[in-house]
Amino acid sequence: MMKPFKIGEKFIGDGCPAFVVAEMAWSHDGSPEKAEKIVGGAARAGADAICFHLTSLEDYMVPHYGSGPGRVSAGKESQEIFKYLQSINLGRQDWEKLFALAKRAGLLSCAMCNDLPSVELAAALKPDAYVVSSSCFVEEELVKTVGGRKKPVFLRIGGALLGEIERAIQLLKEAGSTDLVLIYGFQNYPTRLEDLNLRFISTLRQIFGLPVGFADHTDGDSELALVVPLLALPFGASLIEKHLTHDRSLRGEDFESALNPAEFAGFVSRLREIEKTFGSSTLRPLSEAELSYRLVSRKRTVAGVYIKAGEEVTGEKISFKRADEGVYPDESRFLLGRKAKTEIKRNEGITREKLV
Repeated sequence: MMKPFKIGEKFIGDGCPAFVVAEMAWSHDGSPEKAEKIVGGAARAGADAICFHLTSLEDYMVPHYGSGPGRVSAGKESQEIFKYLQSINLGRQDWEKLFALAKRAGLLSCAMCNDLPSVELAAALKPDAYVVSSSCFVEEELVKTVGGRKKPVFLRIGGALLGEIERAIQLLKEAGSTDLVLIYGFQNYPTRLEDLNLRFISTLRQIFGLPVGFADHTDGDSELALVVPLLALPFGASLIEKHLTHDRSLRGEDFESALNPAEFAGFVSRLREIEKTFGSSTLRPLSEAELSYRLVSRKRTVAGVYIKAGEEVTGEKISFKRADEGVYPDESRFLLGRKAKTEIKRNEGITREKLV
């Protein structure tokens, strides 16, 4: 068992409800109004937190960064990516309003800082957790700076090697961060089902001894987008992250694996219902429901023939049938050789009290 840790008023770890993160990413399309709709949708849907991407483009990407599939959403891949992202990037005042809005809405905030200036911005915004993205995973100065904030850190490990994960964990712990979650999964606009490899979640838990979350990027058009993340729970996922947008039909940035607010609410509702089925892996007494089932379903020992008063009970005279009375079959050996106090009719349950 991994000891849970606290983030805000929530807990993450074994035995706790799954921590649900709504990832906004760039789905705001540069519109503060759309971003506010997404924050409101996440809160109404019952998410625990929302993930904001903070980026200083000049510190994050070269202006001539190549275009093409897998870099931005469909329909924009032929554009000059730097200029495109610059045009939809939000400013400091926008982020100040959104972080404050999330807090008022009861959402915890996660800051994914894509560069060092964004780490400094996040410090002023006071997030509840930091996120180290896959693009910054081996950027040691950034990782150490995030660790120095001494806040919970979510490590996105999509595409990372085990040695790289180990090094990042080491740097964060040395810098002062102890509450860490590995977030497994990657965005491939969208990610194919055969690339998800959910079984590896349990392996990561065993290797690193840390809570592991799952960032799902299944095609939002597929009905499986509401199912696949639930499948991560039995493999030990302590956190589930899903993309959220304001209106998927508009095909804005990061729409491929995103859910609309109503869909996200349905997803969270299903997740909470599914969690009720898990119970505990520890040994425990039978529940009231199990005892009730046992009472009505188990066969009992009944008279297979009419047994007269004073007649000896033998194996040939008993039968095992579902009934409301009679000892259970594994106790029937204690009846053999004893005599009936009074007559016992065929199909009547046989108990010790009816014998001498």
